[in-house]
Amino acid sequence: MDRLRPRQRQVFSGFTKAEIEKMEKLLMESRELLESKEFCQKIARSFSSSSGRAGKPIVQWTEVQSWFVARQQESTLKVPSLTDTSKNESRIPQTGPLNNGHQSCQILKGMVSKVGEKVTDLSELEFEAKSSKDGAWYDVDMFLTHRFLSSGEAEVRVRFIGFGAEEDEWVNVKKAVRERSIPFEHSECHKVIVGDLVLCLQERRDQSIYFDAHVIEIERKTHDIRGCRCLFLIRYDHDSSEERVRLRRLCHIPGRRNR
Repeated sequence: MDRLRPRQRQVFSGFTKAEIEKMEKLLMESRELLESKEFCQKIARSFSSSSGRAGKPIVQWTEVQSWFVARQQESTLKVPSLTDTSKNESRIPQTGPLNNGHQSCQILKGMVSKVGEKVTDLSELEFEAKSSKDGAWYDVDMFLTHRFLSSGEAEVRVRFIGFGAEEDEWVNVKKAVRERSIPFEHSECHKVIVGDLVLCLQERRDQSIYFDAHVIEIERKTHDIRGCRCLFLIRYDHDSSEERVRLRRLCHIPGRRNR
């Protein structure tokens, strides 16, 4: 497993829509230059000095190069028709990139409906995705592209908020993408009961990241000026470890009923 990643990190936060459109154009026009260090350095300097990146972290040339490499790998995959009856199970149908939030939501909505989920209007929703690297959940910045596996399952390639192209991942739509979890308010501790699935902030000396966990015991306490003082014994799903936490570290997972 690679290094663990915090949910929020003040570093490169992904390419802007204009930058992605520029790189898509270069991908078609100058394919032979894309992996050149000098070429990527020139693009990175151009992006970093543009008015559209004012107030945002600078772009590193390695992030530009990683983006090009990933896109070239994706474009080499064959794109069979969804009605193709070929017996070749290794083929992975795939689309082009998704460059804006509205388009991302519409594609996600279409894919979720294909795998049997009831879908509402997604235009105003924010999402989180589960990383295969550490099993933690991170906020989604954008959905870059999607594909269907030979099994019929849908996957999306996601860009996490606070991370560059080198950390993009393919994740299963049904199992690893969901509406963003919401922190509980101090007045909502009564909604949490034993057996609930929650998203819990696991705090360690070097980092804090979010994992799914189940509530196995609750010690109700009188609230004071600081808010809720109840203690919740939770068991993390990824490693079965347990710890007692305050309500401030728990988030409600939309679609999960908390009474």
